[in-house]
Amino acid sequence: MACAIVCGESSPSHITLFRCLNRTLDSIKDNIAIIFANILGCQADTDENFRSEDLVPSSFEELLEKWGEDNHLIDQDWFSRKKNAGNDQDPQAEFNVLDTMLKDSLERLKTMRESISVAKIGFLGCTLKANYSEHMDIIRGLCVDGKLGSAFWLRRKMMKKGIIPDVSTHNYLLNGLCKAGDLEKANLLIREMLEMGPAPNCVTYNTFIKGYCLLDKVDKALYLFSTMGNSGIRPNSITCNILVHALCKKGLAENARKLLEEILDDDDDDEKTDSGIITLTTLMDGYLKNGNMVQALSLWVDIQRNTQVDVIAYNVLIRGFCLSRQMNLAYGYFCEMTKRGLHPDVFTCNTLISGLCKERKFEEACYIHGIMPRMGITPDKVSYKIIIQGLCIQGDVVKAHEFLLSMLEKSMVPEPLIWNCIIDCYGRYGDLSNAVSVKDQMFAFGVQPNVYTYNALIHAQVKGGNIIDALSLEKDMLLSGLFPDVVTYNMLIGGACNSGHLEFATELYHKMLKIGLDPDIYTYTELIRGNCKRGNIKEAENVLAKIQASGLPIDDVPFQILFKKYCKMREPDKASGIYEKWLARRNELPSLRT
Repeated sequence: MACAIVCGESSPSHITLFRCLNRTLDSIKDNIAIIFANILGCQADTDENFRSEDLVPSSFEELLEKWGEDNHLIDQDWFSRKKNAGNDQDPQAEFNVLDTMLKDSLERLKTMRESISVAKIGFLGCTLKANYSEHMDIIRGLCVDGKLGSAFWLRRKMMKKGIIPDVSTHNYLLNGLCKAGDLEKANLLIREMLEMGPAPNCVTYNTFIKGYCLLDKVDKALYLFSTMGNSGIRPNSITCNILVHALCKKGLAENARKLLEEILDDDDDDEKTDSGIITLTTLMDGYLKNGNMVQALSLWVDIQRNTQVDVIAYNVLIRGFCLSRQMNLAYGYFCEMTKRGLHPDVFTCNTLISGLCKERKFEEACYIHGIMPRMGITPDKVSYKIIIQGLCIQGDVVKAHEFLLSMLEKSMVPEPLIWNCIIDCYGRYGDLSNAVSVKDQMFAFGVQPNVYTYNALIHAQVKGGNIIDALSLEKDMLLSGLFPDVVTYNMLIGGACNSGHLEFATELYHKMLKIGLDPDIYTYTELIRGNCKRGNIKEAENVLAKIQASGLPIDDVPFQILFKKYCKMREPDKASGIYEKWLARRNELPSLRT
């Protein structure tokens, strides 16, 4: 024992005292080692030069050395005196000295422990702060990726530990719920924010209002807007833009104007200037869509007077004039736009091309398309799509095909709709070779034909009287993994009836029923026409009875076909019976009266 060695010979009572003291100090030493190992051990990976064993004494003698020079000298002097004193020892003096030494050592240990605790708290505080930021970033990332379940799970874990995510993170969660259309959970989330924190801000309300507007629940959005003031939150320009856009979309432009005035009256002049161009442009667009040109032009004057007009505002105005078929005014504002130094963009040109095509002014539309590169504007797929569709409607399939080839030269592969328009246009004019050639070209550029592509080819074959080739196209559809629709079978049945192949038409009709397609009025009309042409009048009347029993909306054509057939057969009684049925049907459906 260390104390016994230092003190030399002692009485049994002294030895017992020293043993107790030694065990006490050994216990203190072990506790120090445990404290340093648990607390400082977590930092060992970050600082290789910092080790707990450098601070914790490895022996009792080392602990005595670390007490300080003063205590060490007192200890040596006292023990040396006692060693030379022989048997005249004072037990009370020994106890007092040892008691002093123990108190001093405990005070030093207390100081060391407090310093270690402060270090530990600082370290853990930094760790918690880092973990908090990391968890916030994870929740926001999950919301952006649409993984709301995982985001809310992490939020619950944090809140169980007493950590509440900030309002920005809650806004991410709310935005994810609104995009998913789950406004009930969004409402519950805001209630939790009001009860437990963090307090909602203007972004929170804007997100929730936009969620209601996306679901066309403008009334609830307006009610939520009215509650913002009760929560001490002031609406901003974004709030105004969301509500004005939603009201204009529902055709309530006048209500949007009143709301705009209410919000902007409470704003300062700087905010009015910053937000005015967006809000007023949205409101002007609403007036133009409703055909209210007077109010729209009045707003346009306000925009020019109070704000800096941009390209978007001109685009909205030009689009409004194109919708109202006032192309001269659209051209006029297009020229004014360029004179003011505002460069038109691709949307401006596409709007003009679309308006000109609707007016069937295809030469002017092609001119606008041609000068776009000279204005520094590259035509996009929408530009080509508008003009190709317009030319196909006009019947100028050759010019439309030239625009298609121009797209391909610029490495712009169009969508199947463009190919189908040209194929159908070739088919309508009986040019089967070019129709098939465009389909092959479509394959070559990696665009897979769809049902509409085959329907356009079948229509071309049927129009050319090639019913066998048309039926082979139906088989090609099935081999390509495409399933014919009702339109496909109606064209095939009509083509078979017109070519006198009534057995093919009947077979196709039963095939429709077998694969689960419901025949419509056009299907039955073609069967009536085919049977009348073959002379199967009784079968034609049975088909008419099927139409009436099915509850399908029926027009005048089936009755007209049977009526004319009986007239040609010079059977006035039967013709009169069909005419009476025809009149009875028209009386049942007043909308069919002429």
